[in-house]
Amino acid sequence: MSTTERTGLVLSNVTLRLGDGDTTVTALDCVDLTVRPGELVAVVGPSGAGKSSLLAVAGALTSPDAGTVTIDGRDVAAMGSKDRAAYRRDNIGFVFQSGNLLPALTVLDQLRLVTNLSRRRVDTRDPRQLLADVGMAHRADRRPHQLSGGERQRVGIARALVGHPSLLLVDEPTAALDRARSHEVVQLLAQETKQSAVATVMVTHDQDVLEHCDRVMEMIDGRLSAG
Repeated sequence: MSTTERTGLVLSNVTLRLGDGDTTVTALDCVDLTVRPGELVAVVGPSGAGKSSLLAVAGALTSPDAGTVTIDGRDVAAMGSKDRAAYRRDNIGFVFQSGNLLPALTVLDQLRLVTNLSRRRVDTRDPRQLLADVGMAHRADRRPHQLSGGERQRVGIARALVGHPSLLLVDEPTAALDRARSHEVVQLLAQETKQSAVATVMVTHDQDVLEHCDRVMEMIDGRLSAG
């Protein structure tokens, strides 16, 4: 799908319950969220508020008990598990707290692995050019243990974007970084979000970096509202 056909992420009246019987918890309570292509939306809130559940549902890792989750007009919540896994692989990028890089692979090979696994290779971005875009071309032959925390996050962002996803989900990207590196990483996220026309949701506790986001939403007790 070309970037001009993208419509972004839409969660409508999404409810997710976890546990059974007396231990049931409503992790997401009638959540509505729209994130347009090229928009970086931050979600803040205390631990246990439902932020991780939001990422899991938006990322087609978990199906909600009620509501719809559409990405570029397709309801991923209604897909079967096999189709959902394939859609997730080809259309959703994930950035984790620690970068989650594979220890044995070089920086360049981290990206090449994604392009090799993608069914849409014609739409994937050039790994070397993308590394240059995130300021990591000079580290292409290094392995994760040879990188700083900020560098690992830059590689993680590049790896998430190399498949040209429609949706980018980012989980606490600055948790292990100092203040200066935190701003660099989130500025990079904002820049790549706009350049790639990807809809980006970032969960964070870091109030200092919110200035780089287009919108801030707050999650408390499974409910989402404008921050």
